[in-house]
Amino acid sequence: MNKGKRVKVIGAGLAGSEAALQLAKRDIYVDLYEMRPFVSTGAHKTDKFAELVCSNSLGSYDITNASGLLKYEMEVLDSFLMKIIHNCKVPSGGALSVDRELFSSDVTNLIKNNPFINIINEEITEINTDEPVIIASGPLTSEKLSSKVKDIIGEEYLHFFDAIAPIVEKDSIDFSKAFFMNRYNKGGNDYINCPMNREEYEKFYNILINSEKIELKSFEKNAKFFESCLPIEVLASRGIDTLRFGPLKPVGLIDERTGINNYAVVQLRQDNKAASLYNLVGFQTNLKWGCQKELIHSIPGLENANIMRYGVMHRNTFINSPKILNSSLQTRKNSNIFFAGQITGTEGYTESIATGLLAGINMARYIEEKELLNLPTETMLGALTHYISYSEHKSFQPINSNWGIIADMEMDRKTRKDKKLKNELLANRAIKTIKTFLNKI
Repeated sequence: MNKGKRVKVIGAGLAGSEAALQLAKRDIYVDLYEMRPFVSTGAHKTDKFAELVCSNSLGSYDITNASGLLKYEMEVLDSFLMKIIHNCKVPSGGALSVDRELFSSDVTNLIKNNPFINIINEEITEINTDEPVIIASGPLTSEKLSSKVKDIIGEEYLHFFDAIAPIVEKDSIDFSKAFFMNRYNKGGNDYINCPMNREEYEKFYNILINSEKIELKSFEKNAKFFESCLPIEVLASRGIDTLRFGPLKPVGLIDERTGINNYAVVQLRQDNKAASLYNLVGFQTNLKWGCQKELIHSIPGLENANIMRYGVMHRNTFINSPKILNSSLQTRKNSNIFFAGQITGTEGYTESIATGLLAGINMARYIEEKELLNLPTETMLGALTHYISYSEHKSFQPINSNWGIIADMEMDRKTRKDKKLKNELLANRAIKTIKTFLNKI
């Protein structure tokens, strides 16, 4: 038992919520600090914990996908949030998507009813480095806290920009033009598809490239975009066909009513359990709201769409983890301080939960004077934490889970060329590795 032991967790987002629950599970008291609703981040809309800001999708659940393997490993490690995700999931083909309101409500209720977790709604402006702390304040860390973190780590922050996609009301979509289908009919007809012919696409493209953007503040001008979450206007600036080979790719999406091979297709994904709201896939944007309205209404089937949330862009802050963290997520200079979530330079919902999970487990082990977990690089979570803590990085940028970071394994040339088989072998090895690893501790 660890009664009397207390840890401060800063931030009740995905990472902080998971970390707090992992500590509480081990009978360690937690002071969970969340500045909302008294201090706004500019991107969050509620005061609930683990709010999903950008999208309601956590990506693939297939273990032959890097994100899917990471989810499986989190379940092996007994993630609390993964259990809630499964209880709140909505149809989205092979992806794992949730009713975001239900999800954050369930996380909030679980934490509020936990006797080991004390919730403190205030902004942290001081950090006592003589006490155990998990900093999981996320990519929208306040300026005051950023200043204190900078004092602790002795390194400048890096930052990039993230953008949020618009959401429309399903009942306002014209289904004489739009149709339900998943690409190649895989995973059910979970997506709404709005097809475009060449003329319609070129009209859409011209509106997009000529639309006004929200002007960045002076200190934001040199910020970098995260490549896998680029605003649609940035993608469009790379050429007229970029979107047709990206988020508007028509391949595998033929409307059975017409049999036409469309020139481009806009997909919409279910955003809530009631299936009344749908978000535009790949439509993260920083366009002015009036321009967004014109652009969305130019899409066949969305001419009269009720826009329930416009897209916005916000600054994401992250630390220079390779100079600061060990792969256990403990700081090198101060053993009392751990980091978790997107502030570490991991990008994505699943990655945030996973690092919160590991930070919570390792903080508990630190308090219990046990050896910290440094997961093998044959596992996806181990590969991810080793990557962000690799001290030889020349120019560190945020990263998702991906097959490029996991430890290689011997296989013949034919197997290596078969992507599906290769990933399946790597995934099976990772699952065996993490189970064996946990059995030894």
